[in-house]
Amino acid sequence: MKADRLLKQIENMGVRVIAGVPDSTLKQFCDGLQTYEGGLKHYVTANEGAAVGLAVGAFLASGSPACIYMQNSGIGNIVNPLASLANDDVYGIPMLFIVGWRGEPGVKDEPQHVFQGKITCKLFDTLDVPYSVVDKNTTDEQWQEILTRAKTYLDKNLQFAIIVKKGTFEPDREFVWQNSSTLNREAVLGRLLQIVPRDAYIVSTTGKISRELYEQSNAQFGNHDNIFMTVGGMGHASMIAFGVAQEKRDKTIVCIDGDGAALMHMGALPFIASQAPENFYHIVINNQAHESVGAMPTGCQSTDFSRVAKAAGYAYTERIMDEKGLDSLAGTFGSRKGPVLYEIMVSLDSRKDLGRPKETAKENRDAFMKNFK
Repeated sequence: MKADRLLKQIENMGVRVIAGVPDSTLKQFCDGLQTYEGGLKHYVTANEGAAVGLAVGAFLASGSPACIYMQNSGIGNIVNPLASLANDDVYGIPMLFIVGWRGEPGVKDEPQHVFQGKITCKLFDTLDVPYSVVDKNTTDEQWQEILTRAKTYLDKNLQFAIIVKKGTFEPDREFVWQNSSTLNREAVLGRLLQIVPRDAYIVSTTGKISRELYEQSNAQFGNHDNIFMTVGGMGHASMIAFGVAQEKRDKTIVCIDGDGAALMHMGALPFIASQAPENFYHIVINNQAHESVGAMPTGCQSTDFSRVAKAAGYAYTERIMDEKGLDSLAGTFGSRKGPVLYEIMVSLDSRKDLGRPKETAKENRDAFMKNFK
């Protein structure tokens, strides 16, 4: 199935709004959203639950159902608004879900996706949302049957999900987006490992940031034992780092975050600020995109995290745009009491041969925890 064709069919079902968070399994679908020339209004939301809220509002104002796309890891973010607002026992708001199935049983995937993959269909069963599973072998006739079935539920003000296996969508017009930043992210991360004191402890966010830190730390120091790589749970690295900082107040704790992740659960910023952990240093690597899953813009490219954090109450914030800013950071890091946030603007460049951690998630956990014994 080509994305453009599916989007036309979705629009023909009466959908006028499509919103969600990008996913690598849905890469071709997401590319199609950026180049689609039909009448759909498209929004990349901060998280999947926000997309459900948007869908509720769009229906209230127009009477038309919305479509929400996501990776299956985002199901957790939709549970509350779906169960307490959209469900037929409450307001009865129709919506169509397009869900990328990471961690499909029997298909090798990254550790953070394995359990989520096992329970994906069970979650929709529990949420009382009927669904169909599609893959590259789903015929046009079967697609039409699925969409016809979906519309019968939408017409009754109910929800329906289409669970998408890897390789379902055919490559079409690839969407390529670039920002104006010149700093290379992996080079910046390598530099940060030299700037941050060696006895500091780092919590890094999911995606390529953790993968690049892993390789850079191994190359520079021969290990990565002081880095906890948050391979799943997008948006929660800062609160994990805060938890560590509160328990180990004599240690310097650094959270290396991504802009998409920071957006997903931005409420962490005022909470951390209110707790005022003096040993907490927050670094947001901002390329204005969900780069790890296909480089789609976040939808919030104009967000200045340094200003947001300052307004939230961080003790000091700064936005770094170039090598000169990194040089300045090298000379001042750790001189101010936290919470401190540095936002570093980077390009979307990444290596094609970027590796993945060889250790299991539990081995990473144990190596990190040994530092505190």
